[in-house]
Amino acid sequence: MTELPSVVTRFVEAGNAHDADGMLATFADDALVNDDQRNFWGAEAIKRFIDKEIIGNKVTMDVVGARKHYDTWIVDAKLDGTYDKTGLPDPLVLSYYFTVTRQRITTLMIIAVKPGY
Repeated sequence: MTELPSVVTRFVEAGNAHDADGMLATFADDALVNDDQRNFWGAEAIKRFIDKEIIGNKVTMDVVGARKHYDTWIVDAKLDGTYDKTGLPDPLVLSYYFTVTRQRITTLMIIAVKPGY
């Protein structure tokens, strides 16, 4: 598997340790997170997202693949946690699209990818 930038590795490790401050520290102050078609702009909104969606649901990520595509790092991860799993595939695998600038995450898009044609 491709070696990830250290900031992406720190994001995953902090998330799995349920360390909200550690996760937030990986982002630029004006970063954007998009999850489930919802935008979270800036540190305050991202902190609320982390607290509610990741820490609150005790989400853990098991990285199953990673690759670089131009300036974007794509991480595929199998998720688990206490979130409502009704109607979700088992296992739930999401793709995390990271843009990193000066060792900070500037954009993170989280997408449930369906197979293409």
